[in-house]
Amino acid sequence: MTLRYITQATFEEAAKEAGETVSLSEAIESTVTQSNYLYFSRKYSREIEEVSKKYPSHTAQDTRLLLTLIGRVNPEKVGFQSYAQIAVYVRPIHLKEKVAQKISRLPEVSFLASTSGECDLEVDVMCRNNDHLQAFVNTISTFEGVYQTRTTLYFKVYKYSQPDLSLLK
Repeated sequence: MTLRYITQATFEEAAKEAGETVSLSEAIESTVTQSNYLYFSRKYSREIEEVSKKYPSHTAQDTRLLLTLIGRVNPEKVGFQSYAQIAVYVRPIHLKEKVAQKISRLPEVSFLASTSGECDLEVDVMCRNNDHLQAFVNTISTFEGVYQTRTTLYFKVYKYSQPDLSLLK
């Protein structure tokens, strides 16, 4: 497999010249989905078959819709120098959904979840550098309902992976 690095600006310029309106992230998602579909189908054919048996009224297309591929970039390799987890505390708590919706629309966010622990929301972000990260934290701190944040930097990621589907048995 040959990988080429492309910047958002370079991609947008090339897309504009070609008369395309697709974003870089949409193009990556489409490419990953298309190029990995056969590999995914072979690797998880048993699981796809089991889902089809469990839901016999679903078509093959419906079965594929139950399975989602998520491509993750290695932040370090593409130029993100600040990869962090941010714990967000929301008060009053009835604003949690509204805060989560606003945070989910921010482009730096790679993961967002409601939690059962100390904090109310957990956010993973990829930022160009610490100044960018600080600006991001300052931005979400202005959202109505956000009364506190706690940021943890990831120094090194040892594993990116999807869970093994055989664990569901």
